[in-house]
Order: sequence, then structure tokens, then C-alpha cells
Amino acid sequence: MKKILTFNVNGEVKEVLVDGTETLLFILRERLNLKGTKEGCGRGDCGACTVLLNGKPVNSCLVLAMTVNGMDITTIEDLEKDGELHPIQKAFIDNGAVQCGYCTPGMILTTKSLLEENSKPSDEEIKHYLEGNLCRCTGYVSIMRAVKSLI
Repeated sequence: MKKILTFNVNGEVKEVLVDGTETLLFILRERLNLKGTKEGCGRGDCGACTVLLNGKPVNSCLVLAMTVNGMDITTIEDLEKDGELHPIQKAFIDNGAVQCGYCTPGMILTTKSLLEENSKPSDEEIKHYLEGNLCRCTGYVSIMRAVKSLI
């Protein structure tokens, strides 16, 4: 069954025809050409596909597109404004928390949600919030350092 959905992506209202089996990840990457959201495992285990749905991090590979009608979606493409990186993006770069970059969009969006929810998280709170985002390159020390530099 196909249906036209209307939702807000990075501040712009979008109308997209979707069928019942398509994921939010598919719609973002293939229909809206927002390639910053990555497909890692396709099972919700790695966090590479993390986007913010109404301000909260979700694995877009697990979200059926049919369920996002009327919602606000934020992808990594929304953070950079007029050629200026978001402070979280700068912190990740400055602290060596980006290597291959595959997990970076999800890590950054999850960090954004964390800091909006709790502006002074403890180390344990940071670890808990980021635990759904896997990184094979950095060893997490630089990611922790980047998040802590924003506190």
C-alpha cells in the first residue's frame, strides 16, 4: 500500500510517496538524497543510521517511513549552516573523533540530543547515551573527549 506522507526534514516540509515496507533510512538516502545518514548493519545494532525524530535519536533503519507522517526529522546535513560547522562537529574534528567517518553522523546527532537534554552529563551518562553508536576506528577515547569539550 502506498501513501503520500508529509513531514519536516531539516526545516523543510517534504511530501513523499512511500510504501509500507520502506524504512526512514531508505527514504532519506534514496528519495531525498540525504547521504549523510549511513546504513551499517540494517538491524539497529550499530547506530550509523541515527537521525533525530522529534528531537530524539532513532535508528532510521528500524523506523517504517509510514510512521513519520507529521514528524520532525533532523539529519547530519542540518547541522552545518552557511558553511559553518556546528560546534559539535568542530569538537569532533578538533578532538580526533572522526576517522573513517562512517559512525560520525550518528555520534554527532546523538551527542546533540544528549546535550539538549542534559547540558552537563557525567562520563557515565555520556557513555550510556552513546552506547547504541558503535565505532570501529577511534576506540571511543577521542569521542568522549569531544563530548566533554562541549560541557
